Amino acid sequence: MRSTVRIGEILVMRQQWRDGVGKLVVQGAAGDVGLPLEIASSYRARTRGLLGRDAVDGVLLLSPANSIHTIGMRIPIDVAYLDRRLNVLAVRTMKPGRLGLPRLRARHVLEAEAGAMVGWGLRVGVRVVVEVDGDVG
Repeated sequence: MRSTVRIGEILVMRQQWRDGVGKLVVQGAAGDVGLPLEIASSYRARTRGLLGRDAVDGVLLLSPANSIHTIGMRIPIDVAYLDRRLNVLAVRTMKPGRLGLPRLRARHVLEAEAGAMVGWGLRVGVRVVVEVDGDVG
């Protein structure tokens, strides 16, 4: 779901998703990469995140979020912080038991298995697209 907010002369689209599944498209110079996506937008789903999992199939989107932790996780993960326009602000690999610092401009966080984001071409400055139920967001 999208809502439109007018700030001064700038039209901003606010992303609002429900818990569920979809597709994440990484828009890179070598072409687009489509990935299975799990969306965690409720407080309960965001809190649970990847806790207790031994593997990740695709990528998990936490929204809204600007920081994460890996306390209680079994595997190291890649983390990408996204701004409100879904541009990548930072990408980090975090070992289990760590506390990530909040990113001030981040509105969403992507989590995946460690090393996966490099292979997808997900790096600072790249834009991603979230597709849910045939809707492109």
